[in-house]
Amino acid sequence: MSWYFRAIGFRKIFEFLLLVAFVVFFVGPLLNLAVLAFSSKWSYPDLLPRQWSLQWWHFVLKEEDIAKSIGLSFLIAALVTVLSIVICIPAAYAFARIRFPLSRFFLFSFLLTHAFPKMGLYVSIAVLFYKLGLMNTLLGVVLVHMINVLMFMTWIPTAAFRNVHTAQEESARDVGATPFRVFRSITLPMAMPGILVASIFTFLNSLDEAQGTFLVGIPDFKTMPIVMYSIIADFPSNAGAVFSIILTAPTIILLLAAQRLVSADIMASGFQVK
Repeated sequence: MSWYFRAIGFRKIFEFLLLVAFVVFFVGPLLNLAVLAFSSKWSYPDLLPRQWSLQWWHFVLKEEDIAKSIGLSFLIAALVTVLSIVICIPAAYAFARIRFPLSRFFLFSFLLTHAFPKMGLYVSIAVLFYKLGLMNTLLGVVLVHMINVLMFMTWIPTAAFRNVHTAQEESARDVGATPFRVFRSITLPMAMPGILVASIFTFLNSLDEAQGTFLVGIPDFKTMPIVMYSIIADFPSNAGAVFSIILTAPTIILLLAAQRLVSADIMASGFQVK
């Protein structure tokens, strides 16, 4: 047996063990959620459910509050993504192409929203929003979500714009292209993978945001993560599993799409302040 392990190599064995650990700790819970969501009767020590059913899917989707929370979550995430693109992409281009005093400081300042406990930040924002009349409003919830995603929508596109060589832009201007035409036809298309990845992260982050929404949006704005707490507390675990799949599926799908759009090197460069 020892010669067999030596023939394979300890590195291959170690990689295989890491793969097994990944499957157990990541794929395992997802499989458990999937089975639980489609089961009617499943109890220990049965390996698989005794009965399969869609009753919990019907239960979750027919509840008015739950269906409303799903639509509201995707609406807010879409608004946050669009507004963040409109505001942050010009800022990212400025950080990448224009040298101005304290540019590194301002770029680094976007990290501050992730450098401190979120609850303390949200409480301070809630106090300010109360004075401005933004509590329990759609605008207030969107602003809270946008504050939480500024880093993604600024750092990653900044790195994407920096990866576009200025020689390509200068060549286009030499043949008569206007600055706007150069940006639209050369700079923006080449930076688009990084912008799309940042947009995906922004959408997913907004979709999963709970604390800020709870402080600013309750009682009228209940998104999926907030409703998730009440489902876990008040209903059987099968209903929680169904709702978890609805909440998790967009994350997995969009992250797989992001993996195809940009390499790990470009992703890493998006979190470097140069």
